Amino acid sequence: MSSVMPQPEQDMILACTVSRDVQNFDLLIEDMESVLGESWGDLGFAEALAFFGQPEAQAMEFIALALDDADEDNLPMMTEIILQAKKRDIKVILIAEDVTPAALHSLLRQGADEFVTYPLPEGELALAIERIRTTAPAPVAATSASPLRAGAQKDGAVIVVHGLAGGTGSTTLAVNLAWELANLGKTDSPSVCLLDLDLQFGSASTYLDLPRREVVYEMLSDTEAMDEEIFGQALIGYEDKLQVLTAPSDMLPLDLLTSEDIGRVLDMARNQFDYVIIDMPSTLVQWSERVLTSAHIYFVMLELDMRSAQNTLRFKRALQSEELPVEKLRYVLNRAPKFTDLNAKSRVKRMAESLEISIDLQLPDGGKPITQANDHGMPLATSAPKSPLRKEIAKLAASLHTLRDNDAAAA
Repeated sequence: MSSVMPQPEQDMILACTVSRDVQNFDLLIEDMESVLGESWGDLGFAEALAFFGQPEAQAMEFIALALDDADEDNLPMMTEIILQAKKRDIKVILIAEDVTPAALHSLLRQGADEFVTYPLPEGELALAIERIRTTAPAPVAATSASPLRAGAQKDGAVIVVHGLAGGTGSTTLAVNLAWELANLGKTDSPSVCLLDLDLQFGSASTYLDLPRREVVYEMLSDTEAMDEEIFGQALIGYEDKLQVLTAPSDMLPLDLLTSEDIGRVLDMARNQFDYVIIDMPSTLVQWSERVLTSAHIYFVMLELDMRSAQNTLRFKRALQSEELPVEKLRYVLNRAPKFTDLNAKSRVKRMAESLEISIDLQLPDGGKPITQANDHGMPLATSAPKSPLRKEIAKLAASLHTLRDNDAAAA
C-alpha cells in the first residue's frame, strides 16, 4: 500500500480569459464562473502566446479575448493571439468595449468565432459558448459561385438602390433586401444576384465579409468577351444563397464602364437570376441612364435633412432635363420619425410637398445594431433579426416578390 496520500484531481482548464487586466471585466469573471466553474484561467496578452506552446493548451476549448479602447494600440499582438489560437483549433470569443469598428472588423477577419459586447448582456456569453461547442467548424461564408447555365433566359427583375447623400443607408438596404429575397422560400427560394456598381467606395463586400478579387476588374474591363463562365467566376457566393459581384479591389474611375458595358452585365445577370439588386454610386455617370431605363424599380434613399432635400431636387432636375423615366423612382426615407413624433411627421409631409415627390417607403432608425451588423459582415436577419429595420426590409422583399408573381400570372 502506498504511503502517499491521493491528491484530489484538479479541474481541467477548458478556457481562458485573455486581457490586459481581467479585473476591468468583472462581469466576464462572473459569467465565466457561472458557465465553467473552476475550469478556466486568466492570461495576459504576452502570457497567452507563451501558453499556446505548452501541453496544457491542447485541452483548451476557447479563449475569451477581452479588450477595450485602451488596447487598440496593441492590435498586432491581439491579431497574433487569434492566429496562434486558430492554428491549435482553439475557438476565440471577442469581448469588446468601446472598440472602434475598424479595429473590431480587423480582428474578426483574422478568424474570431464569436463577438459579444461589454458590458455583457444577460446570458450572452453562455449562448456564445454554446454556439462554438455545438456548431461544427463553420464553412467560409464566401464560396465560389455555382456555374451559370448557358442560354438561360430568366428575365429577372432589376431593383436599384441609389443614395442621394452619404450615409443614407443605400448599401444597407441593397444588401439586406437581396438577402431577404434570397431567403423567401424554404425549399424554392428565388435566385438573387447583388451587383455593387460603386467602383470606388462600394462596401457590399464589407457588409457581407466577402473578399474583393482582381477577377472583377478583369471582367468589367472586357465585357465584350464576357460569357456565362467569365461572369460566374467574377461572382462570389454568400452562404450558398446569394451571388455577389463586389466592387473591384482597387479604386477605379467611374467612367471605366460605358453604357454598353453595363448593358452587357445587366443582360447577363437578368438571364441568370430571378432578381438583380444593384447598389449604385451616389454620383450620376454616363451609364446611370442605362441602369435607370433597365430598372423595374429604382429606390432613391434620402433622410429628413436639408442636404437630402437639396440633392433630391437636383437629382430630379437632372433626370427630367434628359427626359428619363422619373416615374420609376420610389423615394425611401431612412431613419424616419416614430409614429408618436407628430412634429417630425408633419416635417416629412412638408418635405414631400415642397419637392413634389411621394415618399413611398419609410424605414425606421435601427440604431447601433445596424452599424454593428455591417461592421461584422452579417445580414440583419442573422445579427439583429428582431430589429424594426430588418422587419421592414423583410416586408418589402415579400411585397416585391408577390408583385412579381402577380405580374407573371397576369402575363
